[in-house]
Amino acid sequence: MIASSFRDCQAWRSEGLELSSSSNEACKLYDAILTQYVKWRNDETLGGFEGCISAIQAADPNFVMGHVISTGLELVATTSSTRLNERLASAVRRTVELASSQDISPREKLHVRAMELFSHGNFPKACDVWEDILVDHPTDMLALKFAHDAYFYMGAQTQMRDSVIRVLPHWKPHTPLSSYLKGLYSFGLLETHFYDQAEKVAMEGLALTPDDAWSVHSVAHVYEMKAEVDKGLNFMESREKDWQVSDVLASHNYWHWALYYIEKGQYEAALQIYDSEVFRRCKATGSMLDTVDACSMLYRLEMEGVCVKDRWRELLQVTQPHTDDHVTLFNDLHFLMVSLGAKESATSQRLVEGLQELAKKPGDNQQHLLAGTIGVQMCQGLMEYGQGNYSQSVELLYPLRYRVVEFGGSDAQRDVFSQLLIHATMKSDNKHHQKLGRCLLVERDTMRPNSPLTDRLMQRAMALHV
Repeated sequence: MIASSFRDCQAWRSEGLELSSSSNEACKLYDAILTQYVKWRNDETLGGFEGCISAIQAADPNFVMGHVISTGLELVATTSSTRLNERLASAVRRTVELASSQDISPREKLHVRAMELFSHGNFPKACDVWEDILVDHPTDMLALKFAHDAYFYMGAQTQMRDSVIRVLPHWKPHTPLSSYLKGLYSFGLLETHFYDQAEKVAMEGLALTPDDAWSVHSVAHVYEMKAEVDKGLNFMESREKDWQVSDVLASHNYWHWALYYIEKGQYEAALQIYDSEVFRRCKATGSMLDTVDACSMLYRLEMEGVCVKDRWRELLQVTQPHTDDHVTLFNDLHFLMVSLGAKESATSQRLVEGLQELAKKPGDNQQHLLAGTIGVQMCQGLMEYGQGNYSQSVELLYPLRYRVVEFGGSDAQRDVFSQLLIHATMKSDNKHHQKLGRCLLVERDTMRPNSPLTDRLMQRAMALHV
C-alpha cells in the first residue's frame, strides 16, 4: 500500500480535480508519479517512476489519467519517437481508445487530447489545450508542468513565464506541491531576462523547500547569464547535498557547475565533472537532458581548444541509436555535434538527410516544419564548421542567429550556438567575417560584462587579425 499522505479519490474530488477511477490506490499512485515529476526525483521508497507506473496499471488498468501521466512522461522525455517506437505509439492509441469508451470529465478528455497532439509533434496546439485546462482548473499541476516542458522545447520563453503567472493566485500555501511553483515561475523570469527577480523568487522557493532542484537550477542560470562565476561555484557547492538527491536533474545541475569552470578556463575541473557526473549519468539513464548536456559540454571544450577525441567516441554509443528519432531539432543538433566530433561522417549525413526528408512532409509536426525553415540549414552550418569550411559556416549560421531560440532549450544551453558563430567568424579567412566576429564579441561583452570567456575570445580575435 502506498503512503497515506498521497491523495485518494475523495481528496482529488475535494480539490476540484476529480479522477475517473474508483481505486484509491490508483489515485494515490497518480499523485506519487506527479510528485516525483515535480521534484525531479525517483523516490526509491515508492519504487521510483517505473515502480509506480507498473503499480498504477495493476491497481486500475483502465484508469485514463494513469495512462495520460505515464505515457505523457515518456513523450515529454523526448527519448523516443512514436514514428519509430510502435510500443509508444500504441500506448497513445490505447489511451485515446480508453477515453472514448468511458464517461470521463471534460478536463480528463482535454488531457488525452493534449497528449495525443504532443505525440504528433504538434507542441503549440498541445500547449493551447493544457492552457484551456488551466483556465478552469488552475491547480492542475500536470497540465502546468506538461505545458512548461513543451514551451521549453519551443523556446517559448514568455509563454513559459506567463503560464505560471496566471495560475499563481489560485495556489495556496496548503495546496500540495505549491512551493514548487516558485522554481517554475523563477525559470520563466530568467528566460525573459528578469534576472534579479528570478533569483529572488527561486530563493523564496528554496527557503520553503531547500531540496527543490529546479529552484537551484534557476539560480545557477542567473549566475551563468550574469557571468557571476565565483558566486555560481560557491552556490552549487554549498547546496550540493540538497539538490543531488533529485537524480533526474542532478546531472544537469552538475553541467551548470562545469560551465562555470569552462568560463574560467579551468578545463580539467570541468572534465572531471563531465567524467564523474555528466557522462556517467547519461550513459546509465539514457536521459535526453543528460545526453544533450554531455554533447554540448564536449563541443564547448573542443571550441576552447581542449582535446576530447576519445570522449566523442564513447558518447557516440549513446547518441547514435537516436540518429533517426527527430523528436526535437535541439536533440538533433546535439547528436550532430557528437557524430562530427567522432568523425563519423556517415551518421552525420544520415541525420541531416533524415531531417531533410521529414521537412518535405512535416504535417502538423512543429519540429519538422522548423526543420525546413531553419533546422537543416543550422545542421549544415555545423557540418561546414566541422569540415573546416569556416566562411561557409558563417554564411549559413549568421542569418539564423535570432531564430536559434526557436530550437528550444534555455539561453544558457543555446549559448553554444552563439559561441560557434563567433569561432567560425574568427577562423574564417573572409575579412568581413572577422570584423563581424569582433562586433559579436562587443555585443556579448555588453550583455555579459566581466565574462572571462568573452575576454579570452577578444584576445584571440585581436591576436589573429592584427
